[in-house]
Amino acid sequence: MSARYLRKVLKEQEESSSSSSLAAAAANTNNNSSSSSDNEDESPKPFINPFDLLNDNDQDQDQESDSNDVDTSTTVKKEDNSLHNKKNAGTTVSSSNKKSKKKKNKKKNKELSSSTNDANSLDAILEELSLGEKKSDVVNGGRDRPVKGNILQVDPRFLNADNELRRIFGSKVVDSVEKSNQAGSSRQNRQGRRVFHPQKKTITVSPSEHWPRWDGSLSMELLENKGGCYYFRYIPSSTYSMAQRQFEQAQATHDLNGIAILLQHHPYHIDSLITLADYFKFSGEPQMSADATAKSLYALECAWHHSFNPLQGNCQLKYTHDTNKPLFTSLFAHMKNMDRRGCHRSALEICKLLISLDSDDPMGGLFCIDYFALRAEEYKWLERFSEEYNTDNSMWLFPNFSYSLAICRFYLEREETSETKSTSSDLMKQALMLHPSVLKKLVAKVPLKEQVWTKITSHSFFGKDQTGSESLDHLINIYVERSYIVWRLPELHNFLKDTALSVIEKMETSQSEARDWACVRKEAFPSEKNEYSHLMVSDFSDSTPTMPPENLQNFVIDPRLVDMHNAGGADNQENAGGGVARPPPREVANRNALAVLFESMLPWVDYGAREEDHENGREQDNQD
Repeated sequence: MSARYLRKVLKEQEESSSSSSLAAAAANTNNNSSSSSDNEDESPKPFINPFDLLNDNDQDQDQESDSNDVDTSTTVKKEDNSLHNKKNAGTTVSSSNKKSKKKKNKKKNKELSSSTNDANSLDAILEELSLGEKKSDVVNGGRDRPVKGNILQVDPRFLNADNELRRIFGSKVVDSVEKSNQAGSSRQNRQGRRVFHPQKKTITVSPSEHWPRWDGSLSMELLENKGGCYYFRYIPSSTYSMAQRQFEQAQATHDLNGIAILLQHHPYHIDSLITLADYFKFSGEPQMSADATAKSLYALECAWHHSFNPLQGNCQLKYTHDTNKPLFTSLFAHMKNMDRRGCHRSALEICKLLISLDSDDPMGGLFCIDYFALRAEEYKWLERFSEEYNTDNSMWLFPNFSYSLAICRFYLEREETSETKSTSSDLMKQALMLHPSVLKKLVAKVPLKEQVWTKITSHSFFGKDQTGSESLDHLINIYVERSYIVWRLPELHNFLKDTALSVIEKMETSQSEARDWACVRKEAFPSEKNEYSHLMVSDFSDSTPTMPPENLQNFVIDPRLVDMHNAGGADNQENAGGGVARPPPREVANRNALAVLFESMLPWVDYGAREEDHENGREQDNQD
């Protein structure tokens, strides 16, 4: 019922009650003044709104308003009695309408005052809750609201690679490609073999409907709160611990068949999925490798503590705990997969998440975050990161940041000019003076084949390959392997060439500045041992590693799998000798045989049946 209709009904009821009181007053017109005073006490009662009974908390206010109503009603009634014989029915009805209007205005004032009181009380409650959140030691679970002001805050909108692809190519293009892939996939033909489950929503990956349900075999516990940071650790269940022991036995013998059987019973065993991803990566199946990595990330995120919010930047998962290591490995692999797909902004957000989880940076995210920021064109953010991120060493002393910050300033100068900051040419000169050995390796890796580069690299200042520090040489190799593709732009060719030539001119006049930068380099990297030996240069490469099939057989020790592969090869030779070889099923052609064989053992993979098998079966039935 609308408010307008409700007011109309109440008005009609008041008018009917006033008309009945008018008839009673006309019957007693011959009474004396004393009886008229008695009639004042016996005046008709005002209409009671039944909806007012719901407002139990406003009874005191109603009583005060009723007292005011009595005073006003007595004065009005005295005037009415003095002029009672001169009034007609119309004037009586009009007075009753005035009373009803006054009552409505009073009711509106009551509602307005009660609403303001409720608002004030709600504000007080919210203020108390906000104070309670500040004083409490429990981390908020709002994973979609990162803390402002943290340089490593992760934006969940850019974590999903599908959203970035839609921003680049448009939703129609991405949707059409997905539909065509589903229509052309033979695995979707036999829907009876596949069961779709509603999956839990996650922020790192988008789970597929055909993935198995999360079995809850992993969980997470809060260890301590220290210095405003909350430290967590993964805890395996008893069934997961049993599966882990089976995995270690299969890993000791390099038995991938045993790992495949283990995944049939425990589809979300993390180490098995990581091993599977590595196998598909070396066998030349990057899509299957990315799918296994996404499954491991989905399982790890489903096990998060309700208070664990990595987007805030104040939650730590130390790499020293063995149960936390698979998350770092999966995030690093997922970050590289996003980069291969061209989703550089998603890779940047994953890299920020990777660094924020452990301040020690065990995976070397600091040595590739500048690359993702440049590819995502987040130049201002990279400058802020180099200024605000707290490390033992200044960020611009690392070779990757010294060169990347010069590129940032080069592009930002096109948009705005800053008198307080150094120019891009000054930053590039500092980078070349601090790390001159980078230039020769970049020229060979990009490659830069102009004649002028031969002159530059043959100079004594840029001709050295080693710096005398193993740690610095290792970081330079990582930077060249990771970021060489950035220097393929012609505009950066000229920028680097002009700056290098100006440095050579300065070196010919004075060598004092070169000695000063050598002292800075030695103080920044004093250790003779390689402090970053745990970081593999190949892990920062954008090339996909592969391995020949004969070497892949070394991963499989179980003779049954080798015999099945050899039997499959013999069948193919017989078919080839017969003259016409049968075509392989869809999505199997031009793929590694061992990879396909191992993939067929997984519980979520279904190739379907070939049409020729059905036709041959029908011919045999007809012959019988």
